[in-house]
Amino acid sequence: MPRASTTSDVFNAIAEPRRRQIIELLSQHRNLAVGAIVLSLGLPQPAVSKHLGVLREVGLVSVNKQGQSRVYELNHEQLRPVYDWVKTFERHWDRQLDRIRERAEKRALANTTQPDQSTDKTDQKEQS
Repeated sequence: MPRASTTSDVFNAIAEPRRRQIIELLSQHRNLAVGAIVLSLGLPQPAVSKHLGVLREVGLVSVNKQGQSRVYELNHEQLRPVYDWVKTFERHWDRQLDRIRERAEKRALANTTQPDQSTDKTDQKEQS
């Protein structure tokens, strides 16, 4: 089965770790010039431009020309399909967290109902 194009949809575009780094960086800063992204990630400028091109093609980023610079901005709403898909797994993680919480509460309760042996030994030494 042939692999889907990286520009066929948001999921294929974000499959590449460097593009996810760019998205994360743009989510932390409102607008960034290509040069700032290059410096932040320590990647060659052509590689960053290529990744930005893919992100732009699927609508995840938009670009504005400001003088000689190209400034990129993240289009947060275009990540909605990813958010909606991941949200389907929320119930699973909620159940996992509930199970962890229950175990922790049982252990805490067990520790409070059993006398602390280390305290008893200390008390015995002090009484001698």
